[in-house]
Formats: sequence, C-alpha cells, structure tokens
Amino acid sequence: MALKTSAARKGGPGRGNGPEGIDLIPLRYGDDPYVWACWLYYEDGMTQGEIAEAMGVSRATVNSYLADAREKGIVNISIEPARLASLTIAQELKRHFGLADCLVVPNDDDSRPLIGRLGAAGAQALSKMIKSGDTLAVAWGRTVLSVGEHLEMAPLQDVTVVQATGGTTASFNYTPELTTAALARAISARCVNITAPAVVASAQMHDLLFAEPLIREQFDTLARANRIVFGISSLRPNSTIHTSGFFESLPLQHYLAKGAAGVLAGRFIDERGRPVAGPLDDRTIGISLEMLRGIGTRVAVAGGFDKVPALLAALRGGYANVLVTDAATGAGILRADGVTSLDGKLSQRQKSAPVANSYRTRVKKFLNNPNDVVEEMLDGLIAAHKPYLQPIGTSRRALVARNGPRQGKVGLVIGGGTGHEPCFVGYVGKGLVDAVALGNIFSSPPPDPITKCAVAASGGAGVLFVYGNYAGDVMNFEMAAELAEEQGISIRTVLTTDDVVSSPVEDKEGRRGVAGNFFVFKVAGAACDRGMTLDECEAVTRKANDRTFTVGVALESCSMPQTQRYNFEIGPEDMELGMGIHGEPGVSRERIRTADEIVDTIMDTIFKEMKAEPGDRVAVLVNSFGATPLMELYILFRRVAQRLAAKNITIEANWIGHYCTSLDMVGASISIMHLDRELTDLLHHPCQTAILTINAPETGSATQG
Repeated sequence: MALKTSAARKGGPGRGNGPEGIDLIPLRYGDDPYVWACWLYYEDGMTQGEIAEAMGVSRATVNSYLADAREKGIVNISIEPARLASLTIAQELKRHFGLADCLVVPNDDDSRPLIGRLGAAGAQALSKMIKSGDTLAVAWGRTVLSVGEHLEMAPLQDVTVVQATGGTTASFNYTPELTTAALARAISARCVNITAPAVVASAQMHDLLFAEPLIREQFDTLARANRIVFGISSLRPNSTIHTSGFFESLPLQHYLAKGAAGVLAGRFIDERGRPVAGPLDDRTIGISLEMLRGIGTRVAVAGGFDKVPALLAALRGGYANVLVTDAATGAGILRADGVTSLDGKLSQRQKSAPVANSYRTRVKKFLNNPNDVVEEMLDGLIAAHKPYLQPIGTSRRALVARNGPRQGKVGLVIGGGTGHEPCFVGYVGKGLVDAVALGNIFSSPPPDPITKCAVAASGGAGVLFVYGNYAGDVMNFEMAAELAEEQGISIRTVLTTDDVVSSPVEDKEGRRGVAGNFFVFKVAGAACDRGMTLDECEAVTRKANDRTFTVGVALESCSMPQTQRYNFEIGPEDMELGMGIHGEPGVSRERIRTADEIVDTIMDTIFKEMKAEPGDRVAVLVNSFGATPLMELYILFRRVAQRLAAKNITIEANWIGHYCTSLDMVGASISIMHLDRELTDLLHHPCQTAILTINAPETGSATQG
C-alpha cells in the first residue's frame, strides 16, 4: 500500500523516504496496523492527525485502531502503583472523615525529604483555593514553612495573611513570624503579625495584652479569616512542641498525663480530638480551637508515621476539612480508625466476606485472672532469675542486678512496659544493666520505680538512662531524672531510635526504639562496667544507637491478655511492614512474599541508611516478635548473611531468637549494628544475665537462656 509522505514530527527525527519518495512501513511494525498506530501514538508521541497522515488513513480509522487495540489487549494502560495507592488512600480518607478534599503524596525511596514533598503538595492545594479578597490564617511549623517556600501564584488582590498564634524570639527558621511572612510573600499579600508572645507568664498578662488596641485589631483580622493552613505536631520527644522551646517541660508533662495526643496551633487535643485542659490555656495567645473549627477552609498539612495519632485526633475533632499527607501516614490513619476495606482496595482485590471470618475470635492463653497477669509474671520471673536480679525494697516493678552496681561505676538503668519479654528484665546482670523499671503491658513505668532504680544503680559516678523513644517513657523518665538529681545523682539520657521506617531520614530523632535496644543496652552496659566516665558512656551509647538499624514485619497481630483477641487483623495474604513492638499496625500493609523477598526489602531499606563499605563488620539480630519459631528465624538469617556477603560485609556476631517481643505477635525484626573497633570491643565485653552470657571477648560467643 502506497502511503503519503509525512512531515517530521515536531522535536523528533525526520522519517526517511523509500524508493520514489514513498514512506514504507518500518520493519519494527511488521504488517500490523494496530501495532503501528499504537507505536506512533504511545511511543513516538504523535497526534492522531499526524498518525493518519503517516499511515495514509483517516483520523477516524486511527481512533478506531487505538480503541480496538485496547479492547484486544494489544495495549494495556496502567497507573504507577504508588500513585494509584495514593489516590485510593486519598479517596478513602475523604469518604471516611467527610473531608472536602484530600491530597496524598506517594511514598518514594526517601530520596527527597518528606517535609519538602508535603510542602510542594500543600502549595499545590493552596494555589487552587486562595482567591482575591481572602484572609488566610497561618499556624507555624516546619511543614507549613515548606508550603510557603514552594507556593507560586499569580498576584491576587486584597488578600491578607495573618499569623494564627503569638510569636517567639527563637532562632529556628519556622517561627510563626517567619512562616506567616513566607506565605504572604508567595501570595504577594498583606501580612499581619500577632505582636505578642505565643505563651505569656500569667493569665493576668494574657488579659492585659488582649486589652491593647493593637492586639485587639490583629485578632479582629484573625477572626475574619476564611481559610487557614496549619501543621499538626505529635507529642514525640523530638516534635516541634518539644524542640521549639515554646512550652516548659512541666506543663507538657501535665498535658501528656491528661492523654494529649497532638497539638495544633498551640492547642492540645486528646485522641478523640477533644481539647485537653491545662495550665497553658489561659497563657496562650493565639487562635482557639473553636475559632479554628469555625473557619470555612481548614487545610492541615502534616505527615510522617509518628504523627498518625495526632492527625487522627485532629480529623476526629473536625479541625481539618482539607488534608495533605503522605501515603504511609494516610494508610496508618485509616487503619488506626478501624477502616478494614482499605487493604483490599490497595491490592485491587474485590471485596469479599470480612477478613474476621477467617480468624479465631478468641486467642487461647495460659492465664488465671487476666487482670493479675503482670504481677503473676513478675512472681515467676523473679523466682526464675534469682541469681541475676532482685526487687528493690518491696517493689517488684523496680529490679536491681545482684552483681551490677558498685562504687565508682556509672550505673545503667533501662525500662519500659511489660509484654516485651525477655526485653528489659532479661538484660539485668553483671556487665550489662544495673537496674530495670517495669510498667504495665505496653505502658511506661511510673517515675517512682525509675527513681528507685537510679538510686540503687548509683555508685557515685552518675547514672545513664537508656530507653525507647515513646512519649510516656520520656515523660516519666524525665520526671524520675529530676527526682534523682534532687538526691545528688547525675543523670544522662539516651533515647533509642533504631526503627528505620517509623520516621523519615530527616526526622531520625523521632524514630521509635525497638529490638535494636539489644545492641544499645549491650554497648552501654559494657562501657559502664569498664569504668568509663559518664560523659564517655553517654557518647558511646549514642554512637551505638546511631549505628543500629531495625525493620520489623508482622504476619499476625498480638492479643492482649484482658481481651484475648487480636489487636487488629491482618488478611490471610497480607503482612505489615514496619511493625512496632506495642501491637500498633505497621507503616504499610503489603501482600505477603517469600522469606527471601521480605529480607531483601528489609535489607534494601537498611542499606540506604547504613553507609557500609566492603570489608566493614556488623552485628546481626534476628528477633522473634513472640510467636515466630526459630526455624523461620534461621531462614531469615540465612538470607541476611547472603546479602551481607554479597557486599563483602563480615558478620562479627549474631543473635537469633526472642530478644524483644510483642506478646504473641507472629513476626520478626532484623537489626543491624554497623561496627567500628570501639563498638566491637564493647559488644564482646563479658556479661552474665538471664538470657545473655558472653564469656570470652576474643570470640564473642553468646548463649541464650
């Protein structure tokens, strides 16, 4: 068939002519007009008109070819899975919480900071909402500042940007003043700042300032806001609320004790979104929660898995009607609020009978009275491990090593909730932990037993606190540190933050402490036992934490003794990636894969952060969450060893078994500690505890009891 000559496509190469100036069908298309039309359209990017000219047919014929090709399966159009998942999560968030709109950024490879990606997405959302004549209120924060830095808009008329809270003289770059100014510049708007501190010394000062005409005028402007953009802060120890210096530690501890789950615009809310009353209420100058909820368009921009409780609280309270977040956080919010249909949608499965029908409704346990489970467990534990530990006084929630504390030695105190056995209690003994404080299941110990541990562990050289990065633990250990220091004991604290996937790389200090505690405790205990100073013990413990990386995976959730039911359900073909140790859902739910594929996912994640070189040495922990047997743990370790060997990284020491559990959860975590000479030496330091005995420094041999 003779074809008409076509002009070269704009920006593309010209097409060579055949004999007598006639274009021939390129060999790559064969004699199939469907393939030819599809190639020109999808691969070469030609318009249907250009294709019609090239093929010598009408545009209607080209359109028919393209449509038929899709029907025949010659062409399959797919959406990138990550973006499809984001759209699904956004739609579900919008439906479940009755949002006006929702924008969810896809998970990526962490090559771009999450705050930057959220800022760009928030800017995109704002650019479609702000109109001439609007008054935009702005609450401060790192993410909101990023929105301003990414926002680009054509000039509007009569737009006012007003600060939603009082200011600060702090030196960080996301103060209320700087954040508001950034948004105002991006919109070319009038900027109104609140010329008063965010928190004043007394309620009387608050009332005096509000009596000032200038402040009243500024708040009148704030009251006219028809749109607001704000971030949401968690109450994790590294959150903006803690690090900004806006709030004193004692009021913060009050709000934590009252069940505060998050902070927005300087106001505290509980897990249901209800205001939490406290000592700062009458001293805070800024928008109230009632005022915020009365604004028509309320845009919340926040992300990071650690913010799931705070974001869920804000959504439950109706403080946001437009949400900008990331896919992992969005999925976590939905699961935390009991949405069970999401995972079927993400895996593109049709809805079937509820997953619960394929599970037992009750988990069988060896119990007497479920309310006595912790006390009865401690009875048995103390009886079983008499050679290593004993109660401090009459309290069984504070235990001390029989051969640990001594004069002139830095004391090591650890602690946390029960339900993680053998973690915490199993590491008390000679050469390792001097004392441990224990709470209820998955709950922090109160300050009193922690203080008793500090006193018992003190040998006059100071005491080192090492514990996981959880709000309750931080609050109670900080209170105990103050009480111990009143008794003349110097206290230093190191938070464990080894859970790689619980916060993005730019927020490493906000990560959870999980099974990698094992390595951090071991190094800290050896440093203390060798007579290093308190400064030296703190420094090497921080190094151990910084060089420890953990990722966990769960196949089934755990069950609490009181309920004897699973905390949540994981589908028969699913797994939770990024599992914590308190029974909380993972960062993402995925289809279950082979053991090698699971390990590869974990190791790829760890390798992104652990900048190891060929010839380096590591320590490996493959830890059961409680119900996973050694057989399966060894299968996982086999693949870990293969992956490390492929990079010419030597395993200096390894442990496989139950070291930090979550009751009866089916799952496992892999922890890698990137060693240097000092850490290797301390890792091999002898110790004798109920579950860990290291005899010879030169071999690093270990046994589990």
